[in-house]
Amino acid sequence: MPLKKPNEIPKIPKTRKKSISALKKAIPLKIKSEIEFEVRFFFKYDETIHKQYYVIFINTVKEFSYLNYEVAVEVEHTKDVIDISLQGLNMKHSYLVEPRSAYKELLFEELYGNHTINLIKQDGSINTAVVNFNIFRKEMKMISDKVPPKRNNSRFCKFTIEEEMFTFEKHEVKR
Repeated sequence: MPLKKPNEIPKIPKTRKKSISALKKAIPLKIKSEIEFEVRFFFKYDETIHKQYYVIFINTVKEFSYLNYEVAVEVEHTKDVIDISLQGLNMKHSYLVEPRSAYKELLFEELYGNHTINLIKQDGSINTAVVNFNIFRKEMKMISDKVPPKRNNSRFCKFTIEEEMFTFEKHEVKR
C-alpha cells in the first residue's frame, strides 16, 4: 500500500550551464599548474565525402582503462577566434574497451590565416594558441602559445602541430 500517491511528477532541477562568455569572465581557484590536455592541429582529407578539413584534436593526458570516454565541448566560432569550452567527459557506447585517453576531434572547413584558439575550462582557466592555417601551401604554423593574463590562470594544456598526420586529396596523373 503506497503511503502517498503523487499527483504530478516532481521536477528535477537542471544543472547550470555556463556560457562561453561567462566562463571567460570567471576567476579560477589557485591550483598547481598541471598539463591535463593535449591539443593537436592537422589537415585531414575525408575520402568518402571528398572534403578537406582542418582538425583540432583534443585529448586528455590521462588514460582510462575500464570505459571509453569522449571529451564534451561547446564550440563558438567567430571570424578569426575559436572558443572551445571543455564541458567534461561523456561515456562512449562501445562493446570493445581499449585503454586510451578521452578525445574529441573537431572538424572545421575554410579556415585561412591567423586564428586564435581559446581552450576554456569550467573553472575559468584559459589557454590560448594563435595558429596560421594555409591550405594552399599545405602548412600550419604556431604563431604563439600562451596563458592569457588573468588572476590565478594556469597552464593546463599543450598545443602542437602534427605534420605527420596531414592527409590531402590525392590527384591521379592521367597519361
